[in-house]
Amino acid sequence: MKKLLYVLGLSLAVIYPAFATPPATFTEAKVVAKQKIYLDQASSAMGELYCGCKWTWVGKSGGRIDPASCGYQTRKQQSRAERTEWEHIVPAWTFGHQRQCWKNGGRENCANDDPVFKAMEADLFNLYPAVGEVNGDRSNFNYGMAASVGPQYGQCQTRVDFNQRAAEPRDEVKGLVARTTFYMFDRYNLNMSRQQQQLLMAWDKQHPVTAWEKERDRRISAVMGHSNPFVTGARSWTPGYKPVADGVVSSVPTKAARPALQPSLASANTGTIIGNRNSHVYHLPSGCPSYSQVASKNQVTFDSEAQAQAAGYRKAGNCK
Repeated sequence: MKKLLYVLGLSLAVIYPAFATPPATFTEAKVVAKQKIYLDQASSAMGELYCGCKWTWVGKSGGRIDPASCGYQTRKQQSRAERTEWEHIVPAWTFGHQRQCWKNGGRENCANDDPVFKAMEADLFNLYPAVGEVNGDRSNFNYGMAASVGPQYGQCQTRVDFNQRAAEPRDEVKGLVARTTFYMFDRYNLNMSRQQQQLLMAWDKQHPVTAWEKERDRRISAVMGHSNPFVTGARSWTPGYKPVADGVVSSVPTKAARPALQPSLASANTGTIIGNRNSHVYHLPSGCPSYSQVASKNQVTFDSEAQAQAAGYRKAGNCK
């Protein structure tokens, strides 16, 4: 009887997790994700993110893939093909490059000094177990269509177009990755290209919220303290959507600045391209009269014009 109660208790702990404090680091997030979100999913029909493979848990948060469960065949990296890894649906590179901390020292600097980056890196909504090899091949590529690419991993339907730097996940998770991406860009005030928005809006419509996605959202919200509004239906991403930024509760710690230096980032970022998040117009440090006139609260910085254009910005019309 005690053994039966223990088994039932374990099952209930997975299905109805008690409220907890959100994880503070990526390392902590992986352990919490295993215990509170995915513990009973290793042998489920849904499987891991990209190929639907089942796995066996190993250690605090790792796993060993069962390739026969999904017809997986190794493309190139055998050791990574055998294990699960924690995939950031929106890559750390993607959200990191929109933070000043990354420009000042990369991911390690962000993880040490930027509380907003740390929150993004540890956000449970953005984490999902995945075959390590596919996770590695996906790299920091945006999601996109890979129609010209044939099967790469046996029966696994996810495809990676290395030439176009795009990854097309299997149909079963296209809606989930779209709504997760909307959540991350909305909550943390990130900039998404118009092309990426159009694709993800199409996937959101073509692949409605599933029963598992609702359950996943409920489990994560019990830990994080909030749901993904794009799963619950509280919000909907539409063309021209303006992020709410309700997750940006603090900024990068900085030394107290003198009032004369506060109005504009331009003086502190010589050579940096300044974008206006409202107008989606960018200004160059030379040849653009309005470069120093963008209000600090509306400023978004880019390292290059290509980066600005990829985020959906256009050059100011008064630039010479």
